[in-house]
Amino acid sequence: MALRFERLKWQDWKGAFTERNYERGRRLALDGLVQLRSAAKGQLYAECHSPAGPAYRQAISLRAGETAWRVDARCTCPVGRNCKHAAAALIELERLQRSEAALPATPVAHPELPRPVLTLGSHTQIDYDRHIGKMRPTVRHRAALAFAYGSRRLFGAPPRTPEADYPARQLPAEQRWRQTLLDHGLRLATRRSAALPDDSGEMFELPDDPAWLRFVQQVIPGLREAGWQIEAHPEFTFDLTPVEGWYGHLEEVQDATAASGQFDVELGIRLGQRRVSLIPLLIDAIRREPSQYEPAMLAKRADDEPVLLRIEPPRLAGQQGRVQRVAVPLGRLKPILQILGELYATDRLTQDRALRLPRLDAARLAELDERLPLEWEGGERLRNFAERLRSYAAEPVVLPDTLHAELRPYQRDGVAWLQALRELDVGGILADDMGLGKTLQTLAHILVEQAAGRLTAPALIVMPTSLIPNWQDEIARFAPGLRVLTLQGSARSSRFERIPEHDVVLTTYALLPRDAERLAGYDFHLQVLDEAQSIKNAATKAAQAARHLRARHRLCLTGTPLENHLGELWSQFHFLMPGWLGDEKGFKQAYRIPVEREGDVQRLAALKARVRPFMLRRTKQRVASELPPKTEIVQLVELSAAQRERYEDLRLLLDERVRAEIARQGIGRSQLLILDALLRLRQVCCDLRLVPNEDASVAKPSAKLAALNERLDALLPGGSRVLVFSQFTSMLDLIAADLDQRGIPYVTLTGETRDRRTPVQRFQNGEVPVFLLSLKAGGSGLNLTAADTVIHFDPWWNPAAEQQASDRAYRIGQDRPVFVYKLIARGTLEERIQQLQQEKARLSAGILSENSGDWRLTESDLAQLLAPLDR
Repeated sequence: MALRFERLKWQDWKGAFTERNYERGRRLALDGLVQLRSAAKGQLYAECHSPAGPAYRQAISLRAGETAWRVDARCTCPVGRNCKHAAAALIELERLQRSEAALPATPVAHPELPRPVLTLGSHTQIDYDRHIGKMRPTVRHRAALAFAYGSRRLFGAPPRTPEADYPARQLPAEQRWRQTLLDHGLRLATRRSAALPDDSGEMFELPDDPAWLRFVQQVIPGLREAGWQIEAHPEFTFDLTPVEGWYGHLEEVQDATAASGQFDVELGIRLGQRRVSLIPLLIDAIRREPSQYEPAMLAKRADDEPVLLRIEPPRLAGQQGRVQRVAVPLGRLKPILQILGELYATDRLTQDRALRLPRLDAARLAELDERLPLEWEGGERLRNFAERLRSYAAEPVVLPDTLHAELRPYQRDGVAWLQALRELDVGGILADDMGLGKTLQTLAHILVEQAAGRLTAPALIVMPTSLIPNWQDEIARFAPGLRVLTLQGSARSSRFERIPEHDVVLTTYALLPRDAERLAGYDFHLQVLDEAQSIKNAATKAAQAARHLRARHRLCLTGTPLENHLGELWSQFHFLMPGWLGDEKGFKQAYRIPVEREGDVQRLAALKARVRPFMLRRTKQRVASELPPKTEIVQLVELSAAQRERYEDLRLLLDERVRAEIARQGIGRSQLLILDALLRLRQVCCDLRLVPNEDASVAKPSAKLAALNERLDALLPGGSRVLVFSQFTSMLDLIAADLDQRGIPYVTLTGETRDRRTPVQRFQNGEVPVFLLSLKAGGSGLNLTAADTVIHFDPWWNPAAEQQASDRAYRIGQDRPVFVYKLIARGTLEERIQQLQQEKARLSAGILSENSGDWRLTESDLAQLLAPLDR
């Protein structure tokens, strides 16, 4: 029922206004700026003047509700509804009631305030696109503005001779509403369009689709709140349905617990009670405009850019539903579009509601979960698997007592990662920098398997031939309880039948193709490829042989998983988990061409994200906080055949002379002869060209020089700066000649160098990556903190002097970990000196140095140093 204004009290209507509008309206009424025009039958018409602005008209209706009066107060001001002017009109009405003044009579011809009506529509037509040179569909949109006076809708200029019942037009109010649209970027349409009938109102348009979407999302709600009537035709593109939720549905197919398993993932939105899969909608979008969904283009587009999706009505018998449209922020769709883009590039998209992905891609579920507000359905086991891939270090590993080493924290993390790979039945690449202990971490992993009773078959480790001695020595040092079988040499054929009796089997890439058939007859618990870049060409016989062996788990070790191109990475993963990255042709299309030829950093980032759970790489800089200030690494080098022959000939001759001299003068008076004999053997270990009376023209390059070259090849591309020390300046000359031939810049400092400042400055300033120094001249007094690596080509028998030389790089001002490599000829007196240093603390004071103090070799020590080469 309508309110009788003579009974109106402020409690009846104050709740319809904000506190601020009520207070501002009270001040307008007190200032006498309100004039009531009529008040009867629950309708109040008034006019309110602003202190320094125009007058606005109000039409107020009050009707009784269940607990309070319902107020509909409209005004011609920009606010439009329940504004301060309407509050002022009601306050003025109460004042007149209290003063018992007569309320104004209702004028018969008083005009009612109109209501703005905005109609929205779209129309699709075929136009010629000059940019692409062909016809294509174009959608045009229109907004029509009209004004509702009761049941009549009017727009445009009023007629000169209106009909008798023609309403009194409120032209100033109409112009303000018209101006509202102009202020929001709309402009009067200059061309006709089939989007709306001509009698819908005054036609407005916007420049492009994004502008229309912003208008609908940001402006229309405010217009509705201000009392505008909004009407959208069914074809209007931007008549959006709100998204009420997101869902993800997982279903395992085949055997999703196996490495070759697959799963289906459906991602969608909820519109009321309806569920809509986004997969087919996005596939259609990619196929219509593939260039817009390339990774590089997606990266440029803002996350808050809305993506419009058209949703057809469900097919119900005898019913015709309504087309729905939604706008979804692009940022939420990017992880889905990234997966779809990769599948599209390799022709693996299907027009299904779900995506079928390899089980090994389950880690992507976590990324989807981070970017999308998903409610997951099903696939709990799969989601647990995905979470384990992301958090491998969550469960620390208990190391067995059979491991004779103290692992650093990052190495413990590495073992935990290897254990997680085994638990999840997936392969991986341990790609730590050189010198961070990949061998030690692998041995610890094998020992954990043994302690748990899972090492029921041997671990097969394949490596370059030169690494066999290193693995043998590392196992003997850190895991002496492991039973090791080495398949090397001509006598190896008789050893194959003993494979099941051992814990670890060592072989080489060179022998693998020859022995593949016999190895294929055995099961292995673990298959490890050390220096796995050796199979970077998947077509080589070694790579093929490695893939065809039977192993429960597979692992690659390499400090350089990628040297020349992405195909090398594919080859390693093809060994670890065949088919996961697709075939070689598909991988080339999806990754190699976009990244290598087109420089597509987004596609490279996508590949990194895929392989991240299966590759662990720690650089020296990354684990610096976990490393000691200086890490020393002994690299054993196998002498060449020529060196071994010369070493033995010379050793026999010197051993006879030394023993005769000791017999004649005693060991105390024979030290000079002993030192000279050991010096000659050390020269053979370095390079035969150093040996006096040796024919340099026929002497073959040394094994140590080859090892140095390999080390530099691995270090220099990564930006390392290297100091190379030798006691023999003639050896530095040979190294320099080799660097010249290979085009590697360097500087040299020896006792003959007069200008010591220039080479130091050139190295410190980054002009050259290698600094050759004699131990005597460069071992003290220099600050070479630009270096992060020190290589001792030949060991200096005084450990203190050797450490002093290493400290040219490790000193105040050094902000990177320093790695010190010692090249030691395996099985020679060099290795025995290292052993003596560990066994006898007195050797650390300076063995065989010019400043040896009171130290003297015993006959037992000498017998060990001059012993025959280890075979």
